[in-house]
Amino acid sequence: MALVELQNVVKHYPLGKTEVEALKGISFSLKTGEFLSIAGPSGSGKSTLLNIIGCIDVPTSGAVMLNGKVTSDLGDREITRLRHEAIGFIFQSFNLIPVLSVEENVEFPFLLGPTRGEYESKEKRSEWVNYLIEEVGLTAWKKHKPNELSGGQRQRVAIARALVTRPTIVLADEPTANLDSTTGSNIIELMKRINRELSTTFIFSTHDRKIVNAADRVITLKDGLIESDEGRKAPPEASPCW
Repeated sequence: MALVELQNVVKHYPLGKTEVEALKGISFSLKTGEFLSIAGPSGSGKSTLLNIIGCIDVPTSGAVMLNGKVTSDLGDREITRLRHEAIGFIFQSFNLIPVLSVEENVEFPFLLGPTRGEYESKEKRSEWVNYLIEEVGLTAWKKHKPNELSGGQRQRVAIARALVTRPTIVLADEPTANLDSTTGSNIIELMKRINRELSTTFIFSTHDRKIVNAADRVITLKDGLIESDEGRKAPPEASPCW
């Protein structure tokens, strides 16, 4: 069974007296553990597609299925639970909580609902949070608030926060856009490692050639349609880690 499946997904947005056709009939499926890049020019529908997969937006028509469940059949509570338990988001606008420190922002998803397995222990949660903060290079800044950080540092906080609950799927909208080349490469390697060792599925919307080159599969959008779907590989096998 596919982890993610889209069937003829269409999305229209009202614009004055007209409608913008952001997506014009998108169909594809993903298996667990894929590392997928959604490429294409600005306005091609990349961010809209991520928002629909992540249940932030709903399609005008067509069906989206996550792990066999049709998302349009789920109620608000079920959607909220699905997003909390299964999906990590990396937003272009960061969406950090300004009154919380770096450490508290990364830990915040744990406070939104029940935690799984070993992370029921506060000690284990703290260990994992601090590991991720170290991996994104912010240990020295972990007590700082977002307004004390650069744009690149805030992006790295958002990346660590998206990974903290070890979600099944990570949706990343231009995750390296605010990072310098070296930091961007290190972040990509961290996500590849988590993909490899935990079989976490990553879906990127990006213009970054480094992410496109690192992807196992690249879907290119143009004018709301799939122009190409290339580079299919078998997803990695899960192996113990952390």
